[in-house]
Amino acid sequence: MPARVEVSGFLRAAEAQGGFGMVLRKGEPDAGTILLVIVEKQELAVLYERLPQLDGSRKWSISKRQVIDNKQEFEDYLTRRGSQDPDVWIVELTVVESERFVRDCLLGT
Repeated sequence: MPARVEVSGFLRAAEAQGGFGMVLRKGEPDAGTILLVIVEKQELAVLYERLPQLDGSRKWSISKRQVIDNKQEFEDYLTRRGSQDPDVWIVELTVVESERFVRDCLLGT
């Protein structure tokens, strides 16, 4: 599925669950990597991305958590990722229940 379509789906899913989202960085429309920054009720952010598994599949996993003592480090990390990969999408989703969103939309269970 093209990245632009998948990103659009994530934005709609967040809205359907009472949240909202925005594209922080627009990447390659068809095959760009997608980084999802998920924030629950304006709390600390958690970064999800698809990571390779031992069986060759790719699964949504937490790749970074924002730390209360150093929120800027999380923002710096996103900036670095964007400068290292011009194709990457960075999407921030503010949701009411992050566990539910991850379960329903990322893990599909």
